[in-house]
Amino acid sequence: MTNHKFHIKKGDTVIVIAGESKGKQGRVLEVLRAKERAIVEGVNLISKHQKPNAENPQGGIIKKEASVHISNLMLVDPKTGKPTRVGRKRNDEGKLIRVSKKTGEEIK
Repeated sequence: MTNHKFHIKKGDTVIVIAGESKGKQGRVLEVLRAKERAIVEGVNLISKHQKPNAENPQGGIIKKEASVHISNLMLVDPKTGKPTRVGRKRNDEGKLIRVSKKTGEEIK
């Protein structure tokens, strides 16, 4: 498992900067730390064949999000709505917080 921190976490709004889904924007549903990948809502959709089950009694082909490598994602600045790099800074209580490199705005 990797030890370094990622610039995104679950619930962040990100934009895809490389790959087939380049330019698409979505919310991070899950971060797969061991694989250095993330699943983003509405991005990198694949067709999956599914057997009938309790949730889906019909079965068939469903569209599902596949993971995207973390390096291909960039956080969206909360102020401008444009992609930004992420920095870390200590706040008043001495806790590390994420800040936007473009505007200096704190990322919640």
